[in-house]
Amino acid sequence: MVASQVHLVRHGEVFNPQGVLYGRLPNFRLSDLGARMAEAAAVELKDRGRPVVRVLASPLQRAQESAAPIGATFSLPVETERRIIEPTNRFEGKRMRGENGALRDPRNWPLLVNPLRPSWGEPFRAVSARMLAAIHDAWSSVDEGDVVLVSHQLPIWVVHRSLAHERLAHDPRQRRCALSSITTLSWRGDHFDETGYSSPAAHLQGSATDVGAV
Repeated sequence: MVASQVHLVRHGEVFNPQGVLYGRLPNFRLSDLGARMAEAAAVELKDRGRPVVRVLASPLQRAQESAAPIGATFSLPVETERRIIEPTNRFEGKRMRGENGALRDPRNWPLLVNPLRPSWGEPFRAVSARMLAAIHDAWSSVDEGDVVLVSHQLPIWVVHRSLAHERLAHDPRQRRCALSSITTLSWRGDHFDETGYSSPAAHLQGSATDVGAV
């Protein structure tokens, strides 16, 4: 026996008053609104009546804090899974847009030469490979029940595109992976399919800031 479903949960809103791209930088915690978003994801999983038996999270603070209410809801510890971390990015700590944004600085333009790889950070294919390996290992690690993995926007979206057999390079503005959203995967014979997507914190999105994702 193996897991029934795997749920990929994105973290909630991050306290980021400077509006920088935070990437893997430490000490970026959830905002108060982000904590409410994380609670909303936990409530939805409980309300679904899903038998969650394992909770794993990226090592970054915002993911650990987002996983905490899920772990508490199902009386489970939050385990750390390094393979579902945010990708590396050479723009970490910088504001991307605006008058002094990194995209306006000619010194940064060489980092933008190949958006298909991308040239500014970890290759999309590498992100996809490590995410899918972590998902498969989590799925096969339990005898029954569901597994939750709390990760980040780009890794989750790259999984979506991989399973849909779509080109991994994409326009970040077109990602469907809201704060505290839940993307659900099910095993179909010899592969995973995406079988659900929900945004339990949609009612909180209107006042949220989401500018720090890779």
